[in-house]
Amino acid sequence: MTTQEDSRQLQACLPGLRRYARALAGALHADDLVQDTVERAWRKLDQRVGEMRPWLFSIMHNLHVDQMRRPGLALQELDDDTVLPAPERAPGQAIAIGEMDAALARLPLGQREVILLVALEQMPYEQVASTLDIPVGTVMSRLSRGRDKLRTLLDGRPAGSQGSGPPTLKVVK
Repeated sequence: MTTQEDSRQLQACLPGLRRYARALAGALHADDLVQDTVERAWRKLDQRVGEMRPWLFSIMHNLHVDQMRRPGLALQELDDDTVLPAPERAPGQAIAIGEMDAALARLPLGQREVILLVALEQMPYEQVASTLDIPVGTVMSRLSRGRDKLRTLLDGRPAGSQGSGPPTLKVVK
C-alpha cells in the first residue's frame, strides 16, 4: 500500500476517532488523544497488520488506558484568602469553538436561532416561541432538527450522508 493510500485511510477514520475520544476522555482532552493516536499510528505505520480502522481504535484505547494509569497532578490545599489565577484555555478548546461556530453558521437561520436561544441563552421553549413569534411546537421541531444537523456537521459527515435517524449497529462476528 502506498503512503498516500495510508494517509487517505487515516483521514477517513478521523471523525470516528474524534467521537470515540470524546466518549473516552471527554471534550477537553479528546483532541489531544486524537493527535497522540495519529502521531503514534503514523510512526508505526510499517508495523500495522490488518485494517486501518480497528488498528487506530486499538491505539487510541491503549493510549487512554496508559494516560489513566499515570499518577494525577500534585494538589495544593487552598484557603479562602488564596488568589486563584485566571483559568487557561484547554488545549484544543479554540479549535472546538471554531468548529462549533462553523457548524452553527451552516444551519438554517431558524434552527440556529432556536439552538442559540435554548442552549446559549438557556431560555425556556415558551420564551423562545414568544421571542421568535412562532408556536412552541415549531421551537421543539427546529431544535430537534438543528441538533441532529449539528451532530452530523461536527462528526465530519456530509449533510444527509447518514439519513435522518440514529446510526445503525452492525453485528460483529
